[in-house]
Formats: sequence, structure tokens, C-alpha cells
Amino acid sequence: MTSVPSEPAAPQSAADGADGTTWVYDFARGSREMRDLLGGKGANVAEMTRVLGAERVPAGFTITTAACVAYLRAEPRGFPAGLVEEVRAALLRLEATTGRGLGDARDPLLVSVRSGSPVSMPGMMDTVLNLGLTDVSVLGLAERTGNERFAWDSYRRLVQMYGNVVRGVASDLFEREIARIKEDRGASLDTDLDAAALRELTASFQRIYREQTGDPFPQDPRVQLDLAIRAVFESWEGDRALHYRRIHGMSDDMGTAVNVQQMVFGNKGPTSGSGVAFSRDEMTGEPEPSGDFLIDAQGEDVVSGVRNTSSLADLADPLPEAHDLLLDVLGRLERHYGDMQDVEFTIEEGRLFLLQTRSAKRPAQAAVRFAVDAVAEGLLTREAALLTIDAGSLDALLHKTIDPAFDFEALAHGVAASPGAAKGAIVFTAHDAVESAAQGVDCILVRQFTEAEDVAGFHAARGIITSEGGKASHAALVARGMGRPCVAGASALEIDVRAGEVRLQATGEVVARAGDPIALDGSTGAITTQDVPLVEPPENANFEEVLRWADAMRRLGVRANADTPDDARRAREFGAEGIGLCRTEHMFMATDRQPKMRAMILATGLEDRRAALDALLPLQQRDFEGLFEAMAGLPVTIRLLDPPLHEFLPDRVDLELAAARGEGDPALLERVIALSETNPMLGTRGSRLGILHPEIYEMQCHAIFRAARAVRERDGEAPHVEVMLPLIAYERELELMRALVLRVAAQESFVRGEDFMVGTMIELPRACLLADHIATMADFFSFGTNDLTQTTLGFSRDDIEAALLVPYLDGEVFDRSPFETIDTPGVGELVKMGGWLGRKMKPDLQLGICGEHGGDPDSIEFFHRNGLDYVSCSPFRVPVARVAAGQAAAREHRAD
Repeated sequence: MTSVPSEPAAPQSAADGADGTTWVYDFARGSREMRDLLGGKGANVAEMTRVLGAERVPAGFTITTAACVAYLRAEPRGFPAGLVEEVRAALLRLEATTGRGLGDARDPLLVSVRSGSPVSMPGMMDTVLNLGLTDVSVLGLAERTGNERFAWDSYRRLVQMYGNVVRGVASDLFEREIARIKEDRGASLDTDLDAAALRELTASFQRIYREQTGDPFPQDPRVQLDLAIRAVFESWEGDRALHYRRIHGMSDDMGTAVNVQQMVFGNKGPTSGSGVAFSRDEMTGEPEPSGDFLIDAQGEDVVSGVRNTSSLADLADPLPEAHDLLLDVLGRLERHYGDMQDVEFTIEEGRLFLLQTRSAKRPAQAAVRFAVDAVAEGLLTREAALLTIDAGSLDALLHKTIDPAFDFEALAHGVAASPGAAKGAIVFTAHDAVESAAQGVDCILVRQFTEAEDVAGFHAARGIITSEGGKASHAALVARGMGRPCVAGASALEIDVRAGEVRLQATGEVVARAGDPIALDGSTGAITTQDVPLVEPPENANFEEVLRWADAMRRLGVRANADTPDDARRAREFGAEGIGLCRTEHMFMATDRQPKMRAMILATGLEDRRAALDALLPLQQRDFEGLFEAMAGLPVTIRLLDPPLHEFLPDRVDLELAAARGEGDPALLERVIALSETNPMLGTRGSRLGILHPEIYEMQCHAIFRAARAVRERDGEAPHVEVMLPLIAYERELELMRALVLRVAAQESFVRGEDFMVGTMIELPRACLLADHIATMADFFSFGTNDLTQTTLGFSRDDIEAALLVPYLDGEVFDRSPFETIDTPGVGELVKMGGWLGRKMKPDLQLGICGEHGGDPDSIEFFHRNGLDYVSCSPFRVPVARVAAGQAAAREHRAD
């Protein structure tokens, strides 16, 4: 249960003597350029100190990410040499600056201890507030401030946060005690508790702490600080932080900084408060500041979602001067950083303080709106504005919404916290969400409020609903970061996780249970239990403008993987510049093709096989005509049949069971057994199949060329046909299959170079290593990175996803699945080598990629740097690829 060792007699270092490394930086010494060392929070607090002045930013210091890495790598774990001394020296400087001593009996300095990784991970690591309070210093704080309630409220918060974060005491033990004392005192809110009640609550918290840890709550502030720093370091390897990094493909090697900052207090009464503010609307990107705040509260109350917040605009009523100053600061910070800002603030007795700022995580619709407005306002160039967008999030703009024509009855309304619509079965825990997703069942995570431990459930669920919280709550922030629709603060609902029920707050009526259907609209805040239809999203003018910028900047072409005319038309609507992969085997899977395909496979002689193929030819030609019409004037790459023949036949086990019952077709079973292979993925497939049964490829080529002629004669414009030969390992394989294609082309009066090209899919390591030899007979290479990854790494995609992915991520074998983002040192090096060797032999060789990596922004960056001509991806990823390709070109230009 304990997350760090019991309280030490004195802080210990991991090694003897310092090596000259600087582990601690005062805020005044840092800058935003030091993000990797100081973490995003530390670097930005230092930068804010420079921009706004020390009077607006509470003083403090940052312990570097390097110190965290050294701590975690030490055996046994411990502070690196020199860190303890540097922390003590920095604390002395902070005490001198503030004129107060940490935990002083009469006038105590209190500090916050916060995490801060180089890449923002909101809510994933730990924070401790009010550190420095003890049984003695709480009395001094009460006397100095003349506010006994505030002092005891701060102390009970410290015991609660410290117990949970540093010693692993379950948070619900504290929450139940809060609920008990509120009920005893007839209080509806925490703020209704008076000083006596809070003093009693603090004593109860200390009792819980002692019972759960076996230690009394520490009364030495320096011991508190020591263990809090250790806890933040340890939280870098906590489950929720690890899971977040897995989802977002972040490295485990960065470590987190620790920021120790003078406390300012939003819980000192009606002229104090805390909140989160955005320089623009964080949902839409509109140029109006937005956010949440609470009067008489600390920041944890706002982001935890345990209290329903007020809108930032409402701050003008109780605290107009602080509100106006905050708006001015938001504008200054946005102009300084050149990006939309997310700011944490505290108002202490009317005085505004800024605790941190960072580039705001925002949904795709807000990202494109900000980019377009920033250019129009002269804040950013198009190139810089494009780089503010997370390309991977843009597919949210292509997702469905609730049909506006459908009249549904809303069960409740909450805060529209993350856009998009979703529906599914109700689940009440992250674990159930993960289980549901594993079974292929869409689900909605429904909770009173969410915590950092729920991050796995966010990833698994289609959407999130909470009854508490607002736009700055944990649920809202994480949902926006992950592109999940979210409705927060639906206070009309009572969500009982233990009972597995959703009730109406006003009547207590049970309206839904676990497993029941529910739907939400994260753009309007509506929740319903009706089965609402979801429709395609409306056009977004800002997105179209961003796409035009990207198209003007990018060098890489963007094609689509499409097998049907509908897919091809959709891809062209999304801006695809052709088809980079048509998988012809999908055409044979259609119901009307299966009997003919089976007849071809079961044929005992060449004559019967050709007769079956003759029956398939007009169907295949019709398919190709549909593709060519949709892509008239654009390149269409058609891969000849790739999978082994047995995939078109019934399952062998099913046939054997039928035979045991005296049922079925013995000839069919016999043929299935004859075609069975131990490892079909490396067996008779691709060009190997074409060499054994050339009549199959001949039929396909006749269908391709006849379809191209028909479309050209009918419509006046034909596509640029590219015939692709799969699974080539030996140049002789390509030579044989290329000769077949050219022979059929001549029969159909097609001329290579004028009417079509012949190339190959590069998907085997040998083909990459001997690409110069293969290039002599190829007009183009298309790297099939799915199979190239499998054959290079030696495991199948299905197997790694099912059994190896999680252990390999946890064991830091890799940071992301190599089937999601290209393995640049291994598979990437083969792609680089294949392209270089190919163009060494044939400088005008066309290079493309048609695996799943073609829609991954990080992989697209790699393909751009290594000179490929185009990427090809699924139709819905085409806009993402266009933006990612533009960003790759923009980064290269800025680097030059």
C-alpha cells in the first residue's frame, strides 16, 4: 500500500559526493528553452516569472528531470549525490525571499510540491499542497492570518493529499469521513464546515493516516518535503502515468521534474478563489477566454471535479479587478508563447497569482479554429500555425454526431466538456470499460467524477459522463486530450457506482443500470437513454483552410488504400490524390464471387480452372471500372492477388467435423487439406501464387486493362494504372511476373510507360537489401510496411497485439507498437536502404508506402525525411496525412 519507504531519520543520498551536476534551479534561473531539463511546468513557471514579474508568480525552485532519472536508476533507489544539499540551499533562498521559514511556529512558509514532465501529462502524476503545516504551525497560521477556519482547512487538505500521494492511503477513506462530518453538521458543501468541524476532521484524517500506515503524521516539515519529492519521482512509474504514456506513445526515459513553490491560498474566504483559465474557448477555439473557478477553494477542488464550478465570466461579479487583470494576463501569455494557453491561477484576498501556464490541450475543432484565427490576427504565420495542431486528433472532425433532425428527449444536461457524440452500454469503472472494449462492445464510462486511475477506461470507452466537475475537471481535460466525447457536471443525475445505478437527483428514480444503453453529445452537453442515430459531421471551414495550407506546403503525395468504388469516392472527397493500394483479394470475398472462386480453386485441370476464371473476369473488370471512374485522371495502384488460396475456402476444422458426422463435401475437404500450410503467411501467396498459377494473374491483368479502356472510351479520361506485384524476394520472381503483365498488356494494346506502370511491393527484408537489383525491372516501389514489420521483427501483428504488446511496453522493449508507428532503427532503416539502393540504380524510381503507417503522423515525418514520394492510408486518415505531411515540410523549412 505504501508508495515510498517509511519516514527516514534523515534524508539519504544515493552516492557519495557531488559530480558537479546542477540538480536544482530557482525559477528566476530557468526559461522555456529548458523544458527537457525543468519539465514543462518548471520551464513555463520560470518563463512566466520573466514575463509577468515575481509579484504575480509565487517564488520557488525546480528539481530537474535528470535528478528523477538518477533516483529511479539508483540501486537501491535514492537521491543522487548533491541533491539533498542543493534542495536545502534552495529552500534557504526561498525562505529568505518570502521572509518565512518552512513550518515556522509563528509565521510558517507553506509550499506545494508538483510534478512536471517535459511533455504535458495532465493529472497523471502527483501533487501535494500546503506542505509545511504541523500541529504547531497550524496555530501560528491561524493567528497570523486571523482566519482559524482557513488554517484548519489547509491542514486537513495536507493530511489528506499527503496520506494519499506519499503513503498510498485510499482517498475514499478520507472522502467518507468528509461526508460523515458534513452530515453530522448539516452541511451540504465543504465550505459550510466551520473551524471546529475542520479541526475535528483533521484529527480524524490523522487517525486514518496512523491506522493505514502505522506511523503518525510527520511533524518535521523537512521530512514532509523529502518524502513528497520521492513520491513525485515515484509517480513517474505509477500505473496511470505508464498507461498514459503507452496511449500517447511517450518515452519512459524523460523523467519528471519536481516544482517546489510558495503556497498562495484561494481558500481564505469570499475574496479568494482558484481556477483554470484558457486564453480562448477550449472547446471551440473562439477568441473569448474561458475557464472555471471556485470561490474559497484551492486548485485541487477545481480540477478534481468534486465540486461544480462557475464559469470564468462569472468571476467579474465577485472579483472584477482580478477578473480584468486575469484577462489581460491571458492575452499577454498567448502573445508571448504564440499559442493558446491553459493557466492555473489563485486569487488570495483579491490579489491574483499565476501558478503555471502551458499550451492548451484542445479538441480538433478548437485547434483548427485557433490556427486560422491566429494567422488572421497576425499572431502566427501559416507555417507556425500549422505546427500548433496535433495532426493525429483531426480525425475527430470526421466522426459522427447525433442527427440534428432526430427529436430525442434528454435525460439530463451537463457541461459540454469534449466534443463529439457517442453511444454504448453503461459501465461504471475503468476496469469494466477495458473488459467491454476487449469484447468488442461499445461502452460509455459513467462516474460521479473521474480520477487519474481511470485513464485506461477513457481509452477504452467511446465517451465519458460525470455528474460532477466542469470544463477544467480531470474528466474533461483527459477526454479532450484523447479525443473522447465528454459531458461533465450532469448534476441532475445521481451516479451510484457501488449499486451500479443512475438515478434522477430530484426524485431518486432509477433511470439506468450497468449495461443499459446511453448516449451523449459532448458538443451540447445532452445525455439520453434513447437509441439516437449518429450522422457524419458537418463541413468545417477552418479545417478546409488548414488543409489548403498543408497542401501548399507538403512535398509528400497522399493516396488512399481503397478496394471499392465507395471507398475510392470517399477518399477523393477527403483529398486523396489516387489509390496507393487496391487489395484485389477483397473483391473475391463478395457473396456472388465465392462460388466462382471456389470453383476455380477446386478445378482439377487447367482447362476447368480457366473456365472458372473466365466467369470471374467480367466481375473483376466491373470492380476495376468503378475504381477507375472514381479516380479518373489519378494514379490507381492495383495489387494482384496476395493471400493463399485456402483463405477463400471453408475452415478445415469445420469441414472435418462435418465429415465426422457424415456430412459435407469430401472433395472440398480433400482440397482444403491439400492447400493447407504450416505457416500460410510465409507460404504460397503473392507472386509465388502467380508463378504456380499464372492464369490467375493473367485474368486479373486482362480485367485491369479492359476496365481502363472501357472507362477511357466512355468517360474520356482514364486513371494512371499501376500494376503492383506482391511478395517479391528474388529479382527472378519479378522478372517472370513482369513478363506476364507485359504480355497481357500487349494483347490488350496497352503500352508500358504510356498507359501503365509495373512495380512491386517491398515487404521482405531481402527485397530491401537487394533493392538495386529489383529496381532494374520496376517502375515503382511501394513499401508494404505491415508485412515488412512482421518479416523483419519475426512476429505477427495479431500475436503481438494479443499477447506481447503490453509486456513489451511495460518492459520498455519499445514505446509504441511497431505496427502503429514505424520502427525507425530496424524497419525504418530497411525502408531507407531500399529507397536509396533503388534510386541508386534508377534515379526516377517512384517510392511510396501503403501500410498502416501511412496514416500515422510520426511515421509520415520519417517518410518525408527519407525522400518517399507518397504515403497511402485508409480514406478517413487522408486529411490527417495531408496535415502531417505539411507539418513535416514546415519543420524541415524551419530547421533550414
